[in-house]
Amino acid sequence: MSSAPDERPAGGIFNTTHWSVVLAAGDLGATDARIALTRLCQTYWYPLYCCVRRHGYSPEDAQDLTQAFFAKLLSNNQIALAEPERGRFRTFLLRSLENFLRSRHRDATAQKRGGGMELLPLEMESAEGRYETEPPDNLSPEVLFERQWAGALLETVLGTLRNEFSVTGRIELFHALEPHLWGDETSTPYASVAATLDMTIVAVRVTVHRLRQRFNDLLRAEISNTVETSSDVDAELRYLRRVLAA
Repeated sequence: MSSAPDERPAGGIFNTTHWSVVLAAGDLGATDARIALTRLCQTYWYPLYCCVRRHGYSPEDAQDLTQAFFAKLLSNNQIALAEPERGRFRTFLLRSLENFLRSRHRDATAQKRGGGMELLPLEMESAEGRYETEPPDNLSPEVLFERQWAGALLETVLGTLRNEFSVTGRIELFHALEPHLWGDETSTPYASVAATLDMTIVAVRVTVHRLRQRFNDLLRAEISNTVETSSDVDAELRYLRRVLAA
């Protein structure tokens, strides 16, 4: 019996992560592969919406095109046609979208949402509100996609970590220490955090260290869900940091 796409058996067997499950199947006939791809799409659809909007499409057209793209992705054997760079789900998704947009004429997107398409439960109605609050920039559609991808990945990891602290009744601690995840945030020194939470400075330092370790573990796990082999994780992590630093 195959493992469920979101399981990680003891020993860290890599081929149970989402994207590797999809690629191992070669098409979407396998139930596990379809579930895995659907979950990935649900997590990372918003960067694609931003990319479509940056190409100049209206909010309504961008919603239709994004849903139509996923409908085609899930209904056809797109995985088997992927280029060699398919090893990264991020790259595969962007290249597939670009090909999709080139093959579609703008006037051909007038079909109503849900008109014969297999829709994913995406929060399309909130997409434009999110897009309008993005800081102004002159990024190309491709670069904007990469930036939004990095943001979606981090938010997924932070959401998992936030939930772990919440279920153990430590959400206040998480909110106080979250700014220190990527480095020592000087506007909120450890002494202030310690005083607020009735902890010693040493205890705060130890907790921050553990929080960073857990964050990095979760980040690597999430990245592994979007690459084909374990050897790609470090390279993708380095790329993520470059994108965030740009």
